[in-house]
Amino acid sequence: MQAEPLSPEAAVSEVSRPEAGAVALFLGTARNHSGARTGITHLEYEAYPEQAEAKIGEILAEAQERWPLLAAVVEHRIGVVELGQPSVLVAVSAAHRGAAFEAARYVIDELKLRAPIWKKEHWPGGGEWVRGA
Repeated sequence: MQAEPLSPEAAVSEVSRPEAGAVALFLGTARNHSGARTGITHLEYEAYPEQAEAKIGEILAEAQERWPLLAAVVEHRIGVVELGQPSVLVAVSAAHRGAAFEAARYVIDELKLRAPIWKKEHWPGGGEWVRGA
């Protein structure tokens, strides 16, 4: 959990290995719409850091048990995230692309289901906490 902008380049560097034939990077970015709502100006995230980090650790361990990963990292923003900025990133490396793609998808899907992270969508004149980070 961090208030500072995420660095995809740093995450890719962190998981890169000479034996990696694949590095999969997922970036979840703030967009200007959600469902039928348009005009979103920015997002705001809150988390229970200790529990969120523990849950992310569990999810990463599960992914490493299911796929032959070389390395994996997850980073998530807290605070205000402007449109176009990444709010979450998942980077994994593996010898082959199938494992990297599948593991990255598993990690982001499970994070959204299980980590105590909350998102508020803001628009001119209002805002609303929504389910699912």
